[in-house]
Amino acid sequence: MTPATKTDETPSVASRPRVAGEREAQILDATLDVLCEVGYDRLTMDAVANASKASKATLYRRWSTKGDLVVDALVRAKGAPCVVNSDTGSLRDDLIESTCHDTGLSDAMTMSLFAGLVSAIQHDADFAAAFHERFLRPKVEQTMVLFERARDRGEIAEGVDADLISSVLPAVALHRTFILGIPTDDSMVERIVDEVVMPAVKCAPRDTR
Repeated sequence: MTPATKTDETPSVASRPRVAGEREAQILDATLDVLCEVGYDRLTMDAVANASKASKATLYRRWSTKGDLVVDALVRAKGAPCVVNSDTGSLRDDLIESTCHDTGLSDAMTMSLFAGLVSAIQHDADFAAAFHERFLRPKVEQTMVLFERARDRGEIAEGVDADLISSVLPAVALHRTFILGIPTDDSMVERIVDEVVMPAVKCAPRDTR
């Protein structure tokens, strides 16, 4: 009797059902939950599989490494950190509205996710590159749109480095949370904007030549 071929008995990888739609969303949401709970270093495909009630093989059909999975979750999951593209007519209100929401810098889960990523960004070059390209760069570009509109409205003094100033709000928020251990809530975001960012954009740089 001729032995059955692989094609006869076992579905090929190409013929396996694709992970997509609601099932994919559930896996991405579960990934963020596990990341928030244990951090990137301790996150495993097994843990995500258990949390999402999926098999590890299902995960590997869609994501070849946990880094791929985590970055995809950070970009596309329902609870992923994001910058809201606000256009209120003033830089102050744009910054506050784009930051103070369920997945902004004043959100506890967002800060927990960032805390879980710090070590990986420093020690995993491949993950860091994907994180910066797919997650961070689009957020920076969205924020710069707010500053460019503000410059067009005349809210930013001549010579001010908007690229530098745009990093002040997240830098102060993350420093207070991770270094000083002080949570950043909506009222603190408003203080950072009012007492640091807005005075900085209105003050023309000193000529040091």
